[in-house]
Amino acid sequence: MSDSFWLVKQEPSTYAWSRFVQDKGTDWTGVRNYQARNNLRAMKKGDLALFYHSGDGKEVVGIARVSKGPYADPTATEGDWTAVDLVPLKPLNTTVSLATIKADPLLQEMLVARNSRLSVSPVTEQQFRHLLQLAQTKV
Repeated sequence: MSDSFWLVKQEPSTYAWSRFVQDKGTDWTGVRNYQARNNLRAMKKGDLALFYHSGDGKEVVGIARVSKGPYADPTATEGDWTAVDLVPLKPLNTTVSLATIKADPLLQEMLVARNSRLSVSPVTEQQFRHLLQLAQTKV
């Protein structure tokens, strides 16, 4: 199992899980929030991330793995921004909605439940494992 766990958010209309799987991975660029950038900088190769559809859906749909740790975001024209590379690991057998996360005593402290604007956030190992139990999914 990985050292650290994360949640990455994406609008399905912009970059859906199905496209991520089809592409066999992507560079996670374009993050322009300092807290999310610092989270990207803390990621390490091999870390696991929950892939969350924001906007339409509002649910965790899959598990990704960090395939390349932090590097300078090539899409940034100014400022000090960071990117990582992610690859899809597997879809969840059952998606886990934001409503479920907010209602669950073990998950309601997840940043996605309290700060829905943050696109990259840490998840504790306990939260990660519990969410996978709800999703009826094993890594």
